[in-house]
Amino acid sequence: MINRQLAPEFRAIDNISLIRPQHLPLDNGVNIFCFNSGDQELVRIEWIFSNLTFDPAKPLLNMAVNSMLTDGTKTLTAAQIADKIDFYGAFLQVDYGYENSQVTLYSLNKHLHHTLPVIADILNNSIFPEKELETFKRNQQQKLQVSLQKNDVVARRAFNRAVYGSTIFGYAAEMGDYQTLQQDDMLAHYKKMYQPANCTIVIAGKIESETLTLLTDTFDKSWPNTSEIGVTIQPDIKAAADLFYFTEKPEALQSAIRIGTPIINRSHADFHPLQVLNTVLGGYFGSRLMANIREDKGYTYGIGSGLASFKQVGSFFIATEVGADVCKLAVAEIEKEINMLKTELVPEEELSLVRNYMLGSLLGSLENVFSHADKFKSIYFAGLDYDYYDRYTTTVKNITSDKLIQLANTYFNFDQFYKVIVGKY
Repeated sequence: MINRQLAPEFRAIDNISLIRPQHLPLDNGVNIFCFNSGDQELVRIEWIFSNLTFDPAKPLLNMAVNSMLTDGTKTLTAAQIADKIDFYGAFLQVDYGYENSQVTLYSLNKHLHHTLPVIADILNNSIFPEKELETFKRNQQQKLQVSLQKNDVVARRAFNRAVYGSTIFGYAAEMGDYQTLQQDDMLAHYKKMYQPANCTIVIAGKIESETLTLLTDTFDKSWPNTSEIGVTIQPDIKAAADLFYFTEKPEALQSAIRIGTPIINRSHADFHPLQVLNTVLGGYFGSRLMANIREDKGYTYGIGSGLASFKQVGSFFIATEVGADVCKLAVAEIEKEINMLKTELVPEEELSLVRNYMLGSLLGSLENVFSHADKFKSIYFAGLDYDYYDRYTTTVKNITSDKLIQLANTYFNFDQFYKVIVGKY
């Protein structure tokens, strides 16, 4: 019998083993990556497409086309698509990101011969019906109208625009942008983007030989490329010259704060050490920002910092909402915590706690085969390999306080940070 009065034995994490995929290239240009693991007769299949080059004149095309893929094809209405998927206990969703868009299907293996043809129809024959398009525009405008009442949303939009300029990463939709969506433009965009040569399929779960045969038969010879895709090109990012942005809301009870700067992305050698420094500052519940601004000062319910990484650029940011009457005090405390990292060594006890938290979080995030597939996607679409995770664990285990103070002085210059305030200041 377990003695509940004794704490479990503490063990350091020595190494973290990741499942690596089988690669299966198809003749039409599709790359399939298979993560075969698990006992349940279930698979998750993702069709991932690189977004086309961002067009400022038609800024919503990538997002709108992806969002409306399931709104009707030449043979099926949106309701019929949903009914077919639901009848077999499957789940279908579409997801848009800055760099990639995807279609995801969760299905029992025994029903794939019914569910995969629905996906094939979506990827070959979507028509973006006019009625559904008008409904989509109205719904999105209503959502935007509600979102713009939230200080944190306004702050995030202003911060991204300052850091990323006029690129897709800095773009924030305006009400009138939805009126630029036209069915003809969406069809042309769809036919150019949703093609085999622009598709990566990631399948995870219990993958049987019949499963792979059905997948390849459905998405190889019967799915031809129809036009040139071209290389997706994002323009050079030019950050704004002004560093301070204040949107006053006299009736606000809370002020949203967003502070940060452009920074290296995950391909840089300093990225992993910087992740450790970020965790110390604001990357987990026990961070310095939480201890100071939430626990000690009581200015906020929550505050955190993070690192965003894209193919071309990255950014560091701090985000919180504080009482409107203590906004200036909160900003001063944030500056104090950043400057402290530049002048005082992180105590070994604190650094040890952060090390254990970061390694434990990575290990805890690998709870099933789908998680392993997600880790693969993070590196594959960034042009990296599995050495990335080896370097991560090595860095976390061995980083020193001397290295952290050096990083803080290299990358954290509060005077040059962008500062966005929405509310009172």
